[in-house]
Amino acid sequence: MSRQLRTSRFDPRAGFHAEGKDSGPSVPQGLLKAARSSGQLNLAGRNLGEVPQCVWRINVDIPEEANQNLSFSSTERWWDQTDLTKLIISSNKLQSLSDDLRLLPALTVLDIHDNQLTSLPSAIRELDNLQKLNVSHNKLKMLPEEITSLKNLKALHLQHNELTCLPEGFEQLSSLEDLDLSSNRLAAVPAGFALLSSLLRLNLSSNQLKSLPAEISRMKRLKHLDCDSNLLETVPPDVGSMESLELLYLRRNKLRVLPEFPSSRQLKELHLGENQIEMLGAEHLQHLQAILVLDLRGNKLRSVPEELSLLQCLERLDLSNNDISSLPCSLGNLHLKFLALEGNPLRTIRREIIAKGTQEVLKYLRSKIKDDSGTSPNDSVPATAMTLPSESRVNVHAIVTLKLLDYSDKQATLIPDDIFDATRSNTITSVNFSKNQLCEIPKRNNFLSSLPEEMSSLTKLQMINLSFNRFKVLPPVLYDIPTLEAVLISNNQVGSVDPHKMKLMENLSTLDLQNNDLLQIPPELGNCVQLRTLLLDGNPFRVPRAAILMKGTAAVLEYLRDRIPA
Repeated sequence: MSRQLRTSRFDPRAGFHAEGKDSGPSVPQGLLKAARSSGQLNLAGRNLGEVPQCVWRINVDIPEEANQNLSFSSTERWWDQTDLTKLIISSNKLQSLSDDLRLLPALTVLDIHDNQLTSLPSAIRELDNLQKLNVSHNKLKMLPEEITSLKNLKALHLQHNELTCLPEGFEQLSSLEDLDLSSNRLAAVPAGFALLSSLLRLNLSSNQLKSLPAEISRMKRLKHLDCDSNLLETVPPDVGSMESLELLYLRRNKLRVLPEFPSSRQLKELHLGENQIEMLGAEHLQHLQAILVLDLRGNKLRSVPEELSLLQCLERLDLSNNDISSLPCSLGNLHLKFLALEGNPLRTIRREIIAKGTQEVLKYLRSKIKDDSGTSPNDSVPATAMTLPSESRVNVHAIVTLKLLDYSDKQATLIPDDIFDATRSNTITSVNFSKNQLCEIPKRNNFLSSLPEEMSSLTKLQMINLSFNRFKVLPPVLYDIPTLEAVLISNNQVGSVDPHKMKLMENLSTLDLQNNDLLQIPPELGNCVQLRTLLLDGNPFRVPRAAILMKGTAAVLEYLRDRIPA
């Protein structure tokens, strides 16, 4: 709304204060003039003890220059200029805010972090358009109930205050997507939190929480949950049913047992370090097929289940500072980039091997698989429901419990019929035929250059790993499998992808194209906003440059979108 419309009921100068004549601190006229043009004002780090009155009244007062020269060009007409939408007054010495805050109803961003505020004014309810509020690093002991009136608020940062509770009706912030309550003094989370249905990120770390409400699992869109550094002794089993959860932080608590994660198939990082966990079982791992990072350091684990080797996407595994005396050799088949084992009483791996790093440890474990095998590939070993991979050619346990058919690292040119016979009436959702010499169908470290069109009938396929083969293009049939969430096709000869067809793969969140022959990346790939992980390193293209790639997937996609021809 223009100033002319707002002030037409008054004499042009009646009732206004001239800027620069307040008794409080002043603001350079150049900053105010620029703010009227841009709608943004940054007063961070100015040692302010209070907000100058001219800031609160910037939308309504006649500017100082109007008193000096009533002749304005069309670009300087103050009555047509922009209302303030972004105000930054962080890193000052403010102890309170005036109710005159209501004079800035157009604000969408208010950043007042790093001050000495002990309260917020009730007038904050007047900021109907506010979308982001940063009040972190202050001295707030409570929040006014009026804050629950901010229906358009999407981001609320309250970390590093002294909050002991939240106001009644907090769940009315229905548009909230990002909530940071870390480093406060909260002892409980209201069950009403479940009504924050838009929430994507919730940070509750460094509080005094002894439990989490089971209702937290109703946050169906939540992707990032951080509960580090609390007093949690248990986690509600329902947390394992949060389908959208991608990052879960539970470090530095008092956890002894873990929940199962039957529905958390999107979970990519699980941080459980510095707890009191004594046992890790197959039931805790069987659904974590997308997990990339597993942090278990500083617990009381005495053993590691062999089923850990079934987490084929795992890249980082931290087992340091536990009570582990031996490791299953099958861990050597994982494609880890980082494995931490320090601080364990390991008797089966010499210290000098561990000191050489992850790849040497994995190499050693793989060598032990062959050395320890007491049977030839053709010897038959009776299989039971608890038979483990190192004990039988057919991993019945993986078939029954994990729905996985595993016949990897056999250097086989074909898969024996009895391997398929072992599945009988069991439902199989994952197949691992990697590290063989197959020339048709199965997985990676083979010689595949194409996939059959019949694969489009795999209507429930979520992840496919085609790494270390001989594909020159992304197999066309993959575009016809809408359920795919992860396509891993690194270390091939792929020279092109179809961004238009890929955009239609709405569930695709991970695409690994590392170490291929891509000479250029089509800008239209930037429209594939469903991607959360896009890996492009090791290709011969010149742009995007390495500096862009290092910024992560979101930055790469944005860069590509900016290069799409108008």
